[in-house]
Formats: sequence, structure tokens, C-alpha cells
Amino acid sequence: MECKTLSNGMHIPIVGLGTWQIIDRDTVLDVIKNAVQLGYSFIDTAASYSNELSIGRAIHVLGLERNKLVLSSKVWNTSRGYEKVQQACKASLKKLKTDYLDSYLVHWPVSPKLHENWEELNAETWRGMEALYKAGLVRSIGVCNFKKRHLDSLSKIASQLPMIMQSEYHPGMNADEVKSVIDWCMKYNVVMQASSPLGNGQILQNETIAKIAAVHNKSTAQVCLRYSVQKGFIVVPKSVTPARLKENLAIFDFSLTDDEMKTLDCLPFCGGLNLDSDEVTQFE
Repeated sequence: MECKTLSNGMHIPIVGLGTWQIIDRDTVLDVIKNAVQLGYSFIDTAASYSNELSIGRAIHVLGLERNKLVLSSKVWNTSRGYEKVQQACKASLKKLKTDYLDSYLVHWPVSPKLHENWEELNAETWRGMEALYKAGLVRSIGVCNFKKRHLDSLSKIASQLPMIMQSEYHPGMNADEVKSVIDWCMKYNVVMQASSPLGNGQILQNETIAKIAAVHNKSTAQVCLRYSVQKGFIVVPKSVTPARLKENLAIFDFSLTDDEMKTLDCLPFCGGLNLDSDEVTQFE
């Protein structure tokens, strides 16, 4: 498995296992068992996914060697602040039955629609993240769904910049705000991770993507994943079926041409969540 190198020298596989909406503990066990057999070693979860206990159980039941896994989780919005974020991390560690996380991410920035002091709240949360990193409880820290202004604000107070930035990314995500975040991450050597790299069912039916897929004898899903990888992203697609899990790994035996990449760059939004973190208020 090819890897991306973080600013602190840590390596993360380019394709990870997304676990959002996989809650049933037996399903979690089967998915992780199949994924590891296929070659996955990077497992992405979050406190809000409500499956950390099941993932910890699966790792224990399967007898997986912890040092051969890359485990990532995220702190939820109700645990913001210096002390709360540390308490939340320790709760996730307990559920996952591990002494450390390979990466720990802030799931959402504070919405200015709900909090006038959003910059201060983000800053206090980040200081808590830095404390976790310094204590060795997490090997890397990062953020999710941050816009450029959130990143700019954070950089003014951070003693350690985010090493990872995770957000929705796939063909059709070509707004100026998205491009500005990518440029920021490239400038500061922040590794980007694509959550929902397949968007949703709608994007997989896109005719333009399907035509490109046919040229390469690949699926539309594989083209979407390859697109993000060629853009420099780590991808964390979610699947519960062995065939799809295998398919999602088979993206290193072809490349999209420059013209194909430009075509995908110019696609209008064609499926996904596309949530604006400044507008999100339902998660508080």
C-alpha cells in the first residue's frame, strides 16, 4: 500500500477503511476482518459514528497487531475546549482498547452562526489537541471540514499546525472555497484526506465519469478514488461488501490522463453532502 508522509514523518496508507454508518458490531467485525485480509491497515472512525466500541472489540477478537494498524478517530462538537477534548480522546482510547491513536481530528469547526467567539473556541480545542500530541496519546493531530478562514485563524495561535485536513472531496467539488483549502494545505504541508470520496449513489451514475471509467475498464467508483489520489488526497471510502472493498484498493494500476483530470475538475456538483461548515448548526 502506498503511503502519504505527514509533516512529522508519520506514514498513513493512501486508501483507508471508512466506517461511517457501520454500527452493528457483527457487521463491523466482518468488515474489518475482510478489509485486513485484503490489505487495509488504516481504519477511520469518530466518536459520533457510535462504533468505536465495536471496532475495539473487532481488533481484539481478530487478534490484530496494534502496531500494524493506523487508527484514526475524531472529537465531536459537544467535547470542544482544552479539557473536554482530552477527556473525549481518553474515552475513545478506552472504547478502542488502545493506548494511543495514530491520528485524532477535530470533527467540525465552531459555527459562527451559533457562537460569536468561534475563533476562541476553536483555539481552545486546538490547544487541547496539542496537549494530547505532546503527551504521546496521539501520534498526529488534524482537523475536518475547516474552511480557509478557520485554518488561517488556527495558524495564528497554533504551536503545531494541523498535520491532516479531512473533508468531503470527489469529482464535482470544484468551488473556489474548496480550491483555497487545497492550496492552503499544499502550502503548509498538510496531508489531505477525502471523506465521502464517492459522494453518494448519484455521483456513481454520472455519465461523464462512466465514460472515463469505460476507457480504463474500471468502475465509476475507482475513477472517483483515483481522481482524489492523483490530486494528492488520502481516500477513506466506506463499504461493507468484500467485492467493493477489494475494488476500492484496485486503483494503483492505472492513471487518469491530464485531459481526463481537467474534465473531472470541471464537473458541476453531481452528488454528495456538500455541507458548509459555516452554516452547519444541527450538530450542536
